[in-house]
Amino acid sequence: MGKTSLYLGVDVGSVSTNLVLINDENEVVEKLYLRTSGQPINALRTGMKMLSEKYGRNTVIRGVGTTGSGRQLASVIIGADIIKNEITTHAVAAQMLVPDVRTILEIGGQDSKIIILKNGVVYDFGMNTVCAAGTGSFLDRQAARLEIPIEEFGSYALKSKSPVRIAGRCAVFAESDMIHKQQTGHSIEDIINGLCEALVRNFLNNLAKGKDLEDTIVFQGGVAANVGIVAAFERAIGKKIVIPKYYDVMGAYGAALIAKEKMEKGSQPSNFYGFEVAENEYKAKSIECNDCSNLCEVIEITSNDEALALWGDRCGKWSSGIKKESVG
Repeated sequence: MGKTSLYLGVDVGSVSTNLVLINDENEVVEKLYLRTSGQPINALRTGMKMLSEKYGRNTVIRGVGTTGSGRQLASVIIGADIIKNEITTHAVAAQMLVPDVRTILEIGGQDSKIIILKNGVVYDFGMNTVCAAGTGSFLDRQAARLEIPIEEFGSYALKSKSPVRIAGRCAVFAESDMIHKQQTGHSIEDIINGLCEALVRNFLNNLAKGKDLEDTIVFQGGVAANVGIVAAFERAIGKKIVIPKYYDVMGAYGAALIAKEKMEKGSQPSNFYGFEVAENEYKAKSIECNDCSNLCEVIEITSNDEALALWGDRCGKWSSGIKKESVG
């Protein structure tokens, strides 16, 4: 019996690390959503170990793609064939599942983005990585504060009878405003609904200003599971929103799709190091390079005291491999 050919996509973000395996028909056969918890290397190793136990013996990984804020790190550890930013991977994934998509709304754990497509190409985009208001981590915190499971948070908003206006331009103000509304006797349902509307208002004012949100509109990212946010978006935009099949791992899915496309075009074997990378110990450290006035922060990844990769320099002195020794 021959081994199954699969393609791996990895999205390392500040809140979650997602791993996806797809087959030759571009279907997701496995997806993992893991908490990064400030330790992306550990999250990656955990994910690889889980995949290894289930697929290691009977699977050949034909291609690997990485994305997310930790895409370089993931590439070094697992051996990637392509490294792409989140805008590209989310756009590719959305077009695979919803071919006529024109607008992509994405809200992740720590950031949010909007992508406008024209003729299948990214025409415009906006990202918000500065303010936490409206992101998944902020919603998690509010759900925990109200002692409501995050899975049920959005459904509370749908039960609202009298919407309450919450200040949503800042996470700190939003939380204090929610507390104030609780103290003045408003119901939890109304407050949560008001929060959902505030966060959508914040998203549209910050990212969608001046942009024409044309159909078909796709909403992805972990927050797309929040029915209260979805309903608030549909009310604000006045249009129906589509939630794609793999909404919570679209970055990883897109990375796998791009890797698959690249590997199918060429004859080179994958750079994938194998599932056994889960057994290796990795360390990351950074140091300020003082060789010029740029004072770049150089990141070094080591395994068994061997430098695997360095990056973060502007001139390429370290990342190009001119200096292979450890960075001090």
